Amino acid sequence: MTSLFTPYSVRSLTIPNRIWMAAMCQYSAAPEGAAAGVPTDWHFTHLAARASGGTGLIITEATAVSPDGRISPYDLGIWNDTQVDAFRRITAFLKTQGTVSGIQLAHAGRKASTERTWVDRGRPIAPGEPHGWTPVGPSALPFGETSTTPDELTADGIRGIVQEFADAAERARAAGFEIAEIHGAHGYLIHQFLSPHSNHRTDEYGGSFEGRTRFALEVVDAVRAVWPEELPLFFRISATDWLTENPEDDREGWTADDTVRFAKELHARGVDLLDVSTGGNVPDAKIVTGPGYQVPFADRVRSETELPVAAVGMITEPAQAQEIIASGKADAVLLARELLRNPYWARHAAQELGGEVASPVQYHRA
Repeated sequence: MTSLFTPYSVRSLTIPNRIWMAAMCQYSAAPEGAAAGVPTDWHFTHLAARASGGTGLIITEATAVSPDGRISPYDLGIWNDTQVDAFRRITAFLKTQGTVSGIQLAHAGRKASTERTWVDRGRPIAPGEPHGWTPVGPSALPFGETSTTPDELTADGIRGIVQEFADAAERARAAGFEIAEIHGAHGYLIHQFLSPHSNHRTDEYGGSFEGRTRFALEVVDAVRAVWPEELPLFFRISATDWLTENPEDDREGWTADDTVRFAKELHARGVDLLDVSTGGNVPDAKIVTGPGYQVPFADRVRSETELPVAAVGMITEPAQAQEIIASGKADAVLLARELLRNPYWARHAAQELGGEVASPVQYHRA
């Protein structure tokens, strides 16, 4: 058996393999009314297919802690009991397939109130349009030229969102999730506070590294306080804004050095794994992509801290994923678009590499 197919133990959980599914928005929930943010048959089928395909851990799409925290009006949410009840059907089925269920708790901040990606390329929805609202952020700085300028959060508003994350974590556990992941990446609210590119505050939530990380650490503390001690807490981060990597760009942003420093803080506060991505906070940043282009950032965190990591970013081939794990660059791989193309990627990887993943008995003759 190869490394990719060995179990991964964290706190009281054992995830059956190192092939995990990253959170990917489906933009398929109702935008308003009692069904707003509630998972549907689409979400059940989408996630269930990847579980029956042998994926060891499935993390749901960015799931908003409040209505105004949604990226789009069509996102999932975990701010009420109707959503909890609907999620139970999904988590129960994933468990029957031997798959661990995780939820990504999120707030979009200034990137909220946008269309679905296939409608006008996910354009911003203005506050006066149907389903639109005014987003919030650490500073009154829009994400892009056509984006709505967010309302700058007050200290009381920040504390309110910290509580919303904690409340959402309690609901997530009631819904049957076994791993909670805090979304601090891709230019959403927590990332907006971390980066000096988007955080121009001069109070205790801005300025220095300690000030800009304060909100994120308050969220971690609040979630860890209510999330069961025996269950893991993950954190997704954008390791860089891709500004310092470009010598021609003199703008200030979040850096890989910041990520290593911050990872040590997260580990000390009970975070069990860092899900390492990049970018999303600077719309015109120059990002050099390619197979495994984000893996070096995960590798650096793993080698310079005690915090385990998962690697993401154009990981498509079984041998590539195996090399990442076997060489110690990451503890797991999180696949995204490749699992959209092939829900049974894990089973195919096992056949190619000589490993083994769980598969439904109904498929054993295949």
